[in-house]
Amino acid sequence: MSVTNVLIAGVGGQGVILSSELLALAAMADGRDVKQGEFHGVAQRGGAVFSHVRFGDRVHSPMTPRGQVDFLLALERLEALRYAHFVKGSGTIFVNDYKLEPARLADARPYPDDGTDFLAGKGYQVKVVKATESAIGLGNYRVANVILLGALAAHLDIPLTVWERTLEERIPPRLLELNRRAFAVGREAAG
Repeated sequence: MSVTNVLIAGVGGQGVILSSELLALAAMADGRDVKQGEFHGVAQRGGAVFSHVRFGDRVHSPMTPRGQVDFLLALERLEALRYAHFVKGSGTIFVNDYKLEPARLADARPYPDDGTDFLAGKGYQVKVVKATESAIGLGNYRVANVILLGALAAHLDIPLTVWERTLEERIPPRLLELNRRAFAVGREAAG
């Protein structure tokens, strides 16, 4: 079995760390060797946050080299552009169709609204998921990360029973049912 490389990127408060933890726990529960590395930056102030999760028979490093990521989960559209250089040519980019304007400086460029078209033009498989919109429909915008994780899970060979057990063990009981629904919405969106 080869190593699967996943990069999850967003801004502070979007649940990047929880998503990567859930993925790592599910892969470990499925008997894989797992390494996880994360960067928090100025996360509490809306800064960039990203996390590498690598799993397979034998993984030696938590960080994925540029050009080797199989799957990128971008919790915000601009993050897909920011981290696409990590994705290999045949890789898949899951993009939350959510726009979060960065803090502006006087000479800042306008927000690039054509980012997904640009990435598709580079040969990446781009899957746009309305995760934030769906999360709001479920009653809590904060589960957009779990919706994207569900979309990713539909493309991995980790059994659904392992994902369900991982959610049950990691998510607080008062939020478990909401997160189960969010995960299911993501799997359906990946269809």
